[in-house]
Parts: sequence; structure tokens; C-alpha cells
Amino acid sequence: MTSRFLILFFLFSVSFQITYSQEEIISDSLTSDTIITDTLETENETSFEDDDNPIEVTENSPPSFHQVLKTKFIEGGAGFMGIVLLTLILGLALCIERIIYLHAAGATNSDKLLNSIENALKKEGVEKAKDICRNSPGPIASIFYQGLERSDQGIDAVEKSIVSYGSVQMGLLERGTTWISLFIALAPMLGFMGTVIGMIGAFDAIEAAGDISPSLVAGGIKVALLTTVFGLIVAIILQIFYNYIISKIDDIVNKMEDASIALVDMLAKK
Repeated sequence: MTSRFLILFFLFSVSFQITYSQEEIISDSLTSDTIITDTLETENETSFEDDDNPIEVTENSPPSFHQVLKTKFIEGGAGFMGIVLLTLILGLALCIERIIYLHAAGATNSDKLLNSIENALKKEGVEKAKDICRNSPGPIASIFYQGLERSDQGIDAVEKSIVSYGSVQMGLLERGTTWISLFIALAPMLGFMGTVIGMIGAFDAIEAAGDISPSLVAGGIKVALLTTVFGLIVAIILQIFYNYIISKIDDIVNKMEDASIALVDMLAKK
């Protein structure tokens, strides 16, 4: 106990000395800063008296795009602006999911797959061709597998199977696009609704004031129109992604149709 007490007393005394020395250093630095400040003020006053040219005052740097966007978002109102932002987030999430899926679906080389199936049919038969389709990713390989599964039932059965399963694969490719189109239509409508509600609020303020003040009317209209601008921006962004997705789907469907026709011709020759 005595040794612990001595150690604690020693640490306390050391910390006290360090604190006292730091206070002396801070007080000395403050004193020196005061002297330097007084000297600079005296020199500035002397320079102002002697210099006839005015000193140019540098302006503050303009706000960044992020700060301007944040300010406009807050001015537009957190209610409708938040809802429009939610439509943007959900729409972009669906667009990204569709783009990833379509890139994976269109990664299969249909010509190479057809050559592999043709060589398998010539050398090892239908079962080997089915194994190749089973181990290949993408909708084209799935359609080929369904056609080869019914190759023993005749060409008509193969064509019906390809058409039916092609419709299924097209539905998988277009899954989620209706929700993207909904968000594209919903974003500007929410913006217009926010504008109408903001205009109603501006006219209520005019009615309560009993006078048409330009600043009151301009402020209310500006806040009301911000929701419309934001809704249109969201719709434009989602529309660009939507058109890209539709074009990608059309490209994959065209490859599916061409490959299906080539498979039917191949089986008809066999």
C-alpha cells in the first residue's frame, strides 16, 4: 500500500509540474501573440495612413455543386423532395440489377454455341449436345436445351417448344422494366404535385398578409418549382437507363430468334 501511494504521489507531482509548465508556456505565447498583434495593428494603421491606394478585399470562393444541390433540396421541402429522391434510388437499383442480368445473359456467343452443338450432333449425338447446353449459361442455351429435349418428337414439336420457352425467357429479360417505367412516370408527377401544393401555400400566405408582396410571391413560386425541376431530372436519368435496357433486351431477343432458326434448320437436316 505504501509503495502504491508513493507511486501515485510521484505521478501526481509530475503531472502537476507538466501542467504548470504548459500553463507558463501558453501564457508566454499569449503575451507574445498580443505584442505581435499590437505591432501589426500599428503597422497597418501606419500603412493605411501612408498608402493612397485602396486595399482590394478578396471575395469568398463560390459554393460547390454539392452545397448548391443540398441547399436547393432543403429549400424545395423535405416532404416531396424526399419522395422523389426515393423514386430515384429505387429506379436506379432496378436499372443496375437489370443491366447486370442482361450483360450476363448476352455474354454467350451464339455462333460458338451453335458450332459446338453441330459438332456434338455429328459425332456423339443429341445427349452430348444437351450436355453442352446444360453447362452453358444464358437464355439461348436454355432454349436450345428445350428444343433438343423434344428432337425425337419431330420438327414441329421442336418449333413449338422453342417458341414457348422463348416467351418465358423474354419475360425473364423484361422482368422489372414495368417498375422502372412506373418510376419514370411517377417522378415528374410527384414534382408537379409538390409545385401545386407550394403554389397553394404561396396564395395562402398572400391571403394571410392581405397584400401581394413580390418577395413573398417569388419565394413561394421558387420553392414550388424546385420539386418540378428535381422530378424532371429524376425522370430524365431513369429514362436514359430504361432506353439502354430496352435496346439490350431487343439485341438479346434478336440473337435468340436467329439462333433458334439455325437450330431448327440443323435438326431438320439431321
